[in-house]
Parts: sequence; C-alpha cells; structure tokens
Amino acid sequence: MGTDSTPLLAGTLDLLILKTLSAGSFHGYGIAAHIQRLSRDALRIEEGSLYPALQRIQVKGWIASETRKSPTGREARYYKLTAAGRRQLGQEESAFTRSVAATVRVLRGAES
Repeated sequence: MGTDSTPLLAGTLDLLILKTLSAGSFHGYGIAAHIQRLSRDALRIEEGSLYPALQRIQVKGWIASETRKSPTGREARYYKLTAAGRRQLGQEESAFTRSVAATVRVLRGAES
C-alpha cells in the first residue's frame, strides 16, 4: 500500500477480495481498483500483496479463475467467487464485524 493510504487490519485482505468478487468477476487490477475506489483512495492494494492473496484464496477453493480478454483486448486472469467463497465471505464478514465492535468498545472505554 502507498504511504498515504490506511494500513489494512491483519486478515482483512481476503475479506476485501471476497467482498469485491461478490459483485462479479474481476481481473487483479480491477479488484485493486474497486477496493481503492470504494475506500475513497484510503486502501491501496499493491500487486505484491494482492496476487499471493488471490493464489492463497484460490487454493482454498473460495475463488476460481479463467483467462479471457480484458476490455483493452489483452489476456487477463479473471477471478470469481465460488459457492464455498460465498459461505466464507459470510463467516468473515460476521467475524470482522464482531472484532471491530469489540475494538471500538475498548477504544471508547465501554463498561462490560
């Protein structure tokens, strides 16, 4: 990620990729651009982080890929969410929401 961007919380890259692919198939650059655009440029995913994550997620069976032509006419690998990936996305969204809520409670000094 760039120096002006917000660092990702540990473990959120997979969640962001799965969430992006829940909207449809994307090539790697498209995934990174989608995350950057929706985060209003706060999150920038570098190739050195993105492609190893895509490979790891694909090995787990959460995404599938195919090579096809991009709008520019170049060959590109497009990724899409699998049924297992959709289930995993639901689990990761729930776990992330619980974790963020707990962190906010601590930061605010909420009583138990």
